Formats: sequence, C-alpha cells, structure tokens
Amino acid sequence: MFHKNIIYIAQLSSVGLVGYGLGQYTSKFKENRDENSLIINGKTVRNMPGLPIFGTVSAAAPFTDSGTTKDRISQIMKYGFPSLDNVRSYDDFVLSYDRRNRVPHWVFEHITKAHIAKNDQVDRSKCDFMPDDSIHPFFKSQNSDYKGSGFDRGHMAAAGNHRIAQKHVEQTFFLTNIAPQVGEGFNRHAWNRLEKHVRKLTKVYDNVYCCTGPLYLPRKESDGKSYVKYQVIGANTVAVPTHFYKVVVGEAPDGSLDMEAYVMPNQKIPEETPVSSFMVPPETIERAAGLLFFDKLHRSKLNRINGKKL
Repeated sequence: MFHKNIIYIAQLSSVGLVGYGLGQYTSKFKENRDENSLIINGKTVRNMPGLPIFGTVSAAAPFTDSGTTKDRISQIMKYGFPSLDNVRSYDDFVLSYDRRNRVPHWVFEHITKAHIAKNDQVDRSKCDFMPDDSIHPFFKSQNSDYKGSGFDRGHMAAAGNHRIAQKHVEQTFFLTNIAPQVGEGFNRHAWNRLEKHVRKLTKVYDNVYCCTGPLYLPRKESDGKSYVKYQVIGANTVAVPTHFYKVVVGEAPDGSLDMEAYVMPNQKIPEETPVSSFMVPPETIERAAGLLFFDKLHRSKLNRINGKKL
C-alpha cells in the first residue's frame, strides 16, 4: 500500500511540473507573439522574419529630421504620391524604384525658374553615372549593363532641371534615375525637346510639377494576339521600356492649374515631329502604368488638360 502511495504522489508531481512548464512556455510565447504581431480586423497576424506585413519606404541617403529636407519632399510631392513602392528621396527629386526591371517606376520633380537658371557653380561635365548603393545588390543596375548595349543612359529627372546646386545635378546621375533609351533620334533629340518644353513652362507657371517614367505597352503580333515584349540588357537584365511618359501640372500665379500628358515611343522619331503630337489623355497613362498621378488634385480643379479648357 505504501509503495502504491509513493507512485501516486510521483505521478501527481510529474503532472504539476509539466503544467508549470507549459504555463511558462505559453506565457513566454504570448509575450513574443505580442511583440511580433499586429491585430488586423480582429485577427492576430504575426510579422515573420523576411516576410514584412507592410512594405517599407526608404531614402537614398540617411534621412535627417531637418525642416529643410522634409519641407522639400513635401513640396515636390504636394499633389500626392503615385505609389509608395521602394521610394527614394533625393535632395531635389523623389522616385519609386522598380527592383525587378532595374529602372524607376516614376520620378517626381518640382521645377521653378530658379531651378533651371544658369549657374556658374554647376558643371554637368563633372558628373558621372553611378549606381545607388542604397539598392540591394540583387536589384541594382550597373554602368556595365549599358556598355555596348546600343542604348543611352536616359535621365528621368533631367539634369537641366536641377541647377541650384552641384550636388543636385550629380544626384540625377544615379542609375536609379536612369532607363535605357534609344540615343540617336530619341534621347538626344525628341525626348530632349520634351524636356526643354517642360522647362519653358516655368515662363508661364510659378511652379511646374513633373512626373516621368517608363511604360511597357502591348503590341499586336502577326498571329493577331497582343503581347508585351521588351528587351533586357546587361548581366543585371535592365529592362528597355517600349515607351516613356511625362505628366505635368503647371501652377499659374493666380493659382489656376493646367495639366499636360505625353507618351513617346522609345525609338528614333523624325526631327520635324512636334512635341504636341505626343499628347494623350492622362488617364490612358494611369491605366497603362498602374499609377494615379496627382491624386490629391481633383481633375475638376484643373483649368486645362493638354491645352483644352475643361
């Protein structure tokens, strides 16, 4: 009988120890879960390592809490972000980087007369194209990708739009701001004319907001079906866009707002082709790019779109 009681007490002790251990583990697990989880629609969702619940917005350079930096970014993006995917904020422009294609999704600029005025302290010839080291090596383009490709390293934020400081123009040469463009007849000619047109708008408007980026548009092939096809270049397979767009909003001295939208094919364009022939309804670019431009600005507040009064 005594022997049976000893066994019974041992069994009870074992159960107690196991229960205590489970209680400690559960408590510890709950603490970890609370630290690494979020409540979404009443459900607990764990934030697993390497699988973030939300995307991140990061900067090209360490973000300072200075009023000047924040004010400039908010000024450039006054009318809204087209997207928040891999956003990089430079001193005088903001972009969203397409890690899969190694080119920007979009690049936003705020341009005034002061930004394009001649400045003897700024020398473009001292600028070199360079990779942005804030981009993970898996997704970064290199100068070697463009070498021998037959394509120019085409600026999205034009160097001529950022003449206030040498640092500003140098930052436009980061490869995050670059996409492969046909050189002769496009980058050096038709696209350059469009960039000059945008700069001329500062003679009419106090503030010019310009969003630029690539498109990959479908084309109907001989079998009657439409395909999206584009070339890639270099070891990092940098995408060559089929087209490029610019969506521009001009803010006049009286506060009135006008919008212009352009799409140009990435190919040699005859010299005599006027820039206005590439005007398109802005919503066609939004549908093709999967972006909403100037979403804080209701279209009903615009005075004109592509020169036509609303």
